Amino acid sequence: MSQRLFLSLVCAITTLVATHLTPSVQADGKVTLHAGKGKVTVDIDGKLFTEYVYEGYEKPILYPVIGPYGIRMTRDYPMREGVTGEAKDHPHHKSIWFGHMKVNNESFWHVGKTAGTTEQTELVSVEKDTVKTTNRLVARDGKTVVATDSRTIRFGQKGETRWIDYSVTYHATMGDIKFGDNKDGQMGIRMNPQLRLKGPVAKGQAVNSAGDTSAKIWGKRAKWIDYWGEVDGHQVGIAIFDHPSNLRHPTWWHARDYGLLSANPFGIHHFEGKKDPVGEYTLKKDESLTFRHLFLFHKGDPKSAHIGQMYDDWVKSP
Repeated sequence: MSQRLFLSLVCAITTLVATHLTPSVQADGKVTLHAGKGKVTVDIDGKLFTEYVYEGYEKPILYPVIGPYGIRMTRDYPMREGVTGEAKDHPHHKSIWFGHMKVNNESFWHVGKTAGTTEQTELVSVEKDTVKTTNRLVARDGKTVVATDSRTIRFGQKGETRWIDYSVTYHATMGDIKFGDNKDGQMGIRMNPQLRLKGPVAKGQAVNSAGDTSAKIWGKRAKWIDYWGEVDGHQVGIAIFDHPSNLRHPTWWHARDYGLLSANPFGIHHFEGKKDPVGEYTLKKDESLTFRHLFLFHKGDPKSAHIGQMYDDWVKSP
């Protein structure tokens, strides 16, 4: 056998083994941001991932959110009505948002006459993969500024998994900020109805980092939670991570079977059946408090998506 033929056979065998025994390695997606009227559009490899919409609603939201296989990972209501299988409930559950029910006794979770609004004051920068903004929390009277916040939101894709790294810093610029003990808060997502645990089109399952599953995850503390299931013939999932630097980590989760998932360090009396106001927290004047969470939109189940390892990698990153 000639040396050239021998080397060709070796290369062919090596390629065959690698193809069958090792996972495919894909390059990270290229993120492009486009600032428009009232929103920033986020594309990955030239296709829509999401939009950060800061005008038109009572708070800034991320909508839509496009995951693997081009699947819409969050529900459309109330931004878009008439979608099959969606429930017309909780109109304040707008895709992905941030806000707590009790901030100096003002609600920045709900919508309506009894709720405040979160208004963007400046689009600070739109650079590479990151959006930075400043905002003010305005009371239900439409005039009183309760507090301010600053946000840094990064977008990306690793392999086939898309992600949003969402940081919010409260600033007690107007005086002390008292966070009340209430289950409704604060880093939230309302997912595609097919990922729900219950409902007419529900096909979802859920697990947290402690191993709790399904309905048992509500009110429990965990580093992360993952919902996954079959959507439009494909298995996909949504995971949310709670950063170790966050107040009271690992956080409690307001994780409902109808498709709501939110990380909330302030709702202890609801989650653990203790007397109010055990979950209260006061941020003193001129102090700041940061919360950081990661959303992952992945193929497969938590095991095949390596969610535990991805959490460990994330907490080590800057």
